[in-house]
Amino acid sequence: MTSLRERDVTARPDAAPTTADLIKRLSEEVSRLVRDEIRLATLELSRKGRRARMGAGMFGGAAACALYGAGALVAAVIMLLATVLTPWIAAAVVGVVLLVVAGVLALAGKGQVGRATPPLPQEAMKSIRADVDAVKEGAHR
Repeated sequence: MTSLRERDVTARPDAAPTTADLIKRLSEEVSRLVRDEIRLATLELSRKGRRARMGAGMFGGAAACALYGAGALVAAVIMLLATVLTPWIAAAVVGVVLLVVAGVLALAGKGQVGRATPPLPQEAMKSIRADVDAVKEGAHR
């Protein structure tokens, strides 16, 4: 395969490349550069994706271990209360406390989700609208 420079020299050995040749070469090189950058970005994202999957799996394992640990601690609290109360009453007390905590967390989570919706970048949309309005005003002048 001959390079662009070699083709230009063989086509016109004594002439400099024309503007059309330079534009054609620029177009080809920009296309190659864009393809190479896209390929590089794809490789980088796939590498990061593999790491993210591994991290997510580790978080899942940690959550499972935490769930079993929390269950063991709940059982320990029930057994501790069972030394003072009847075992079924101790289990009921711990269960009610856990349900109350779950309800408080659910309400707090609902409030956070309510503040996060709608999932649109409203600040960015306002900024874009302002930019479009500024461009329209500039075009009318």
